[in-house]
Amino acid sequence: MATYLVTGATGLIGRHYVAEILARPDTERVWVLVRERSQDRLADVARDWPAAEKARNLIGDVRAERLGIADEQIAELTGTVDHLVHLAALYDIAADDDASIAANVDGTRHVLDLACALAVGCLHHVSSVAVAGDYRGRFTEEMFDAGQRLVTPYHRTKFESERLVRSQTEVPWRIYRPAIVVGNSVTGEMDKIDGPYYFFPALQRLSAVPSVPVVFPDIGGTNIVPVDYVAKAMAHLVTAPGLDGHAFHLVNPSPQSAREVYDAFAKAAGAPVSTVALGKGLAKPLVNLVKLAEHVPGVTIARDAVLDRLGIPPVLLTTLTFEPVFDSTETRLALASSGVDVPPLADYADVLWRYWREHLDPFRARRHGQRGELDGRRVVITGASSGIGRATALKVAEAGGVPLLVARRQTELEEVRAEIAAAGGHAYVYPCDLTDDESVAKTVERMLVEQPGIDMLVNNAGRSIRRSVQLSYDRMHDYERAMAINYFGAVRLILALMPHMIERRFGHVVNVSSIGVQGIAPRFSAYVASKAALDYFSKIVATETHGAGITFTTVHMPLVRTPMIRPTKIYDAFPTKSAEQAADMVMEALLERPKHIGTPTGRMISAAYTVAPGLVDAIAYQGYRIFPDSTAAGGSGRMKIGKGDRHLGAAAMALARLTRGFHW
Repeated sequence: MATYLVTGATGLIGRHYVAEILARPDTERVWVLVRERSQDRLADVARDWPAAEKARNLIGDVRAERLGIADEQIAELTGTVDHLVHLAALYDIAADDDASIAANVDGTRHVLDLACALAVGCLHHVSSVAVAGDYRGRFTEEMFDAGQRLVTPYHRTKFESERLVRSQTEVPWRIYRPAIVVGNSVTGEMDKIDGPYYFFPALQRLSAVPSVPVVFPDIGGTNIVPVDYVAKAMAHLVTAPGLDGHAFHLVNPSPQSAREVYDAFAKAAGAPVSTVALGKGLAKPLVNLVKLAEHVPGVTIARDAVLDRLGIPPVLLTTLTFEPVFDSTETRLALASSGVDVPPLADYADVLWRYWREHLDPFRARRHGQRGELDGRRVVITGASSGIGRATALKVAEAGGVPLLVARRQTELEEVRAEIAAAGGHAYVYPCDLTDDESVAKTVERMLVEQPGIDMLVNNAGRSIRRSVQLSYDRMHDYERAMAINYFGAVRLILALMPHMIERRFGHVVNVSSIGVQGIAPRFSAYVASKAALDYFSKIVATETHGAGITFTTVHMPLVRTPMIRPTKIYDAFPTKSAEQAADMVMEALLERPKHIGTPTGRMISAAYTVAPGLVDAIAYQGYRIFPDSTAAGGSGRMKIGKGDRHLGAAAMALARLTRGFHW
C-alpha cells in the first residue's frame, strides 16, 4: 500500500492525477497540500474524485519554509510518505521573473527541504519540456544542460527548479516533462487559457469568414498532449519500480506541425482550414521579415494592440513552435505494459473547442441569444419606476432582455415588474438609494449573487433643477443635490459594476445625458454641469476599458414629457418627446452601442457654439429674458409672457420651435 503527498492538487494536472491514484487499489492515503484560502476550491475539485475518503487535507503553502506545515504534522508524516509528488508551479508563459521565481524556484527549494525532513521514499518533480529552451535537434530524456538559451522567465525557472532536484542527493527523485498540456480528451475540461487556447478567439472570428483558400506557412512543429494522458502516465510511472534518477518526456511521440494544429481546431471551430502549405524555404524569410518589422516605430504598438483585443500575450509569438524535437523512448518503454497512449489531436480537438466555448471563452459574455442583441441580456435600469426608465424597461423585456429595475420606491418597481410579467417577460426589482454608498454596494452584491451576469447599465435616474443663478446665491444645495444623483450616483454604480464587467470582458453603459450639454441652457447651471461631468467621466473611462470590451453611449436627450419637468409650467407649451420615444433612443444605444446619440437640434447647437460662441451666447441670453423662472423655482412672476406660464408669446414660441427639444 502506498502513501502520497501531493502539491498543486487543485491545478489541471493535479486534480486529474489525484483522481487516478485514488482509484488505484494499492493507494492507502493521499495527503493533499492546500492553502487555507483554497480549501473551498479543493472541496469543489474533490467532488469528482473516486474513493475521496482516502484523501486528507494538509494546510500549507509551497512559498513557505517546509511548505508551512505545522510541526506536529511533520512529526506525524515523517517516514510515512512513499511518494511526494510536486505539481504546484506557476504555469504561465507571460509571468514575470519575480512571480516565476517565487513559485517555481523557491517553491521547489521548500519542497526539497520538506522531502528531506520527512525522509520520503521518492520525490516526483513535474518539470516541463521548456527546460530544453531553443536547443536545436533531438532532445533526449537524459539531456538537461546542453547550452540551450532559455527565452522566458517560465523557461528559466523551470530549468532552475529541475536543476535543484537533480543536484540534491538525499532523496531519490524522478522528473516528468510534459509538453503543452491541453484539456481532457474525453470531457474537454480545462482550467485556464493557455497554449493554443489563446488563439481560439481569433479562430472564432474566422468562423464567420466564408470558406476561402488559406495559405499556411510552415513555421515549425509543436507538441500537444491532453491532461488525461499526462495524469495516467504519471500514475503508472510514479509507482513503477527501478526508475529513480530518470526523467520522462510526457509528449506526443509524433510531434504536430503548426499547420496540423491549426487545421484540427479550425475544423472544430468551423473556420477555414488550410488548403496550401507554404514551404520552409519561403516561410522562413517571411518570419524573419515579421521579426524585423518589430523594430519599425509603431509596428510593435499596432501589433500589441491587435493581440490585446484578442487576448494573446505578445510573448507567445516567440514560443509558438519548438526548436527541439523531444525523444520519449524511455517513457514509451516504461508505459509499454500500461495501455496508456497519446490520442491524435484531430480525434479530440472538437471536444476541447466545445468546452472552451461554453466555459473558458473570455468573450462568451458578448454572445447574445437567437432573438437578437438583447436576448438574455441582464440590463440594469435606474429610475425604472416611471418615465423614460419604465418605458425602456418595457422595451428591453419585449426584445428578450431581462431588466433589473432600480429606483428608491419598491412598490412602483413591483408594478413595472408585474406589467412586464403580464406581457410574458422577466424582470427583477432592486430598490436602491443611488446617493448612498452602502445601499449601492449591497444592491450590486445582491445582483451578482442572483444573476448569472450583468451585461448592461442604463444610468437614467436623475434630478433636474431649473433655476437662474440669481435665485441660487444661497442654494448651494441645488448643485450638491444635482451632482449627488446625476453624477456621483451614476459613477457609484458604474464603479460597483465595472470589476464584474471587466472580468467578463463585456459591458455596455448607457448614460442618459441632456441636450443642454450640447448647448448653453440658461437656468440649468446645476443640472447641465452634473450631466457634463458624467459625459467626460465616461469618455475617459472608455479609453481605459477599451481593451476589456467595455463601451459607453451618451444619449443627449431632448426635452421629454415626464414627471421631472412637470413643475416648469411653460414646458406645457413646448414641443417634447414622449417617454416611449425617448426609450427608443435608449434602445438604439443598447442595440447599436454607438459613442453618441442625439438630435439634429443638439448637433446644430453644438456646431454653432464651436463656430460662433458669442452669437450663441447672445441668442441664449434672449431665451433667458423671454422664458421666466417658474413659480416652483422661486420666480417672481413679473416676467410672465402672454396669459401666464402656460402660454408663450410669438417670439417665445418661435424660439422654442427653432430649438425643438431644447430646455430653456
